[in-house]
Amino acid sequence: MQNQTSPLILTFGVADPVGAVGVHADLAVFHALGCRGLSATTALLVGDSARVEDQQHVDPDWVADQARMVLEDVPVQAFKVGALDHLEHVSTLAEIVSDYPDAPLVLDPFGSQLPPPGDEDDPEELLTVLRQLLVPQGTLLMLSEVELARMAETWRDLGNGETMADDAEHLIDLGCEYVLVTGTNAGSGQRANTLYSAEGVLRHDKWQHLPGPFVGAGGTLSAAIAAYLAHGLAVPEAVERAEQYTYQTLLHAQRYGMGRFVPNRFFKI
Repeated sequence: MQNQTSPLILTFGVADPVGAVGVHADLAVFHALGCRGLSATTALLVGDSARVEDQQHVDPDWVADQARMVLEDVPVQAFKVGALDHLEHVSTLAEIVSDYPDAPLVLDPFGSQLPPPGDEDDPEELLTVLRQLLVPQGTLLMLSEVELARMAETWRDLGNGETMADDAEHLIDLGCEYVLVTGTNAGSGQRANTLYSAEGVLRHDKWQHLPGPFVGAGGTLSAAIAAYLAHGLAVPEAVERAEQYTYQTLLHAQRYGMGRFVPNRFFKI
């Protein structure tokens, strides 16, 4: 009998039957990178590797109870928050992670694979609450250029000339330590990720675009960043190593059925 020695990470996200996205995908990444994963489920998906047709949100009190019970039992070295499209989930998660300020928090709150939000939540209000409650607590916020622009609409007039760097700076000024903008077009068939901090651009990493189509690539990257942070790496190094790992999972991706390619998180095994 031995006590757990690998870093423990608590991830919040959806339950995907295919395991391509959400908490099941995160747990696979954590395990592949020498961590152990714990999870709190925010929604149940109905879908396959091609698409998600529907979802059932988990009651926010149930989400809180899942997390609180685990956190009263074990110490965690990092948190990851996945796709969010429910207003009450944002406030619930913000309250939970606020009690653990020393644990790195990786935010990857946008999920293109999820169905459009229902009538119960206003998309702009959701982005505003996300920006006000969760982003200031983040160690790293990961989002695409398009997603960054969508969030920026909640605080500025898009006609007054701000750049992607200005938008990232605004989020850092709110309290988020790092902003990682992913998948920008770098020309010549390349894509780039740019890591910002209060010092400006820390990394600008390019790679050859892979055609796919993939499902779960972004979630693989954010989960890998959380895993390397749980091992104690500094954010810039964690991002670099997570990018290398994610690229390999895509090179070795597998098609389960008739849908998109799923990253092979255990390609090294």
